[in-house]
Amino acid sequence: MINDDILAGEKVKLVPFEAERDSRIFAGWRNNSEYLRLMDGDVALHFSIEKMKKWIEENELSDKFAFFIIKAKDDDQVIGEIGLSGFKGNHSNAFVGISIGEPENWGKGYGTDAMRVILRYGFSILNLNHISLTVFEYNMRGVRSYEKAGFKHEGIQRQFLNRDGRRWDMYRMGILKSEWEELYLPPSSS
Repeated sequence: MINDDILAGEKVKLVPFEAERDSRIFAGWRNNSEYLRLMDGDVALHFSIEKMKKWIEENELSDKFAFFIIKAKDDDQVIGEIGLSGFKGNHSNAFVGISIGEPENWGKGYGTDAMRVILRYGFSILNLNHISLTVFEYNMRGVRSYEKAGFKHEGIQRQFLNRDGRRWDMYRMGILKSEWEELYLPPSSS
């Protein structure tokens, strides 16, 4: 069993998905075009509540993902989702994805705090060595948040995305376990 403290930060806590609760919330978020623009490079597809519920039910028991709901600690409001994927195998690497649903919760530090929590989980519980993510050039708020959490720029896929009448780069960012330990663990006294 996971210690609840490892899944809690200063502003947020990570909790397991609940299909009944979360399908309605996720379907609502997917009706916001700016949310979809920041979250994904694919064509914006809206999901019905039933389709979201089915997706959650199919993935909540999967051993291929570690997905969590982000809740605000002060009022228990569901504000986003975060997850690790691709961590099976010998390489001890994973990809992290995050989204904060409602625009009124953007820019308040919830995403940075949630990212710090999932990094702690990934490095200390799953014993990962490298966690990476991708972010579009136009999402500078996201880039700054990831940098605050300790991610470093690792590469650019130039002109990856055609959106808003122009081509945008996609940044690849990552953090190593040793970098995370240096940032977040107290120095050992020797």
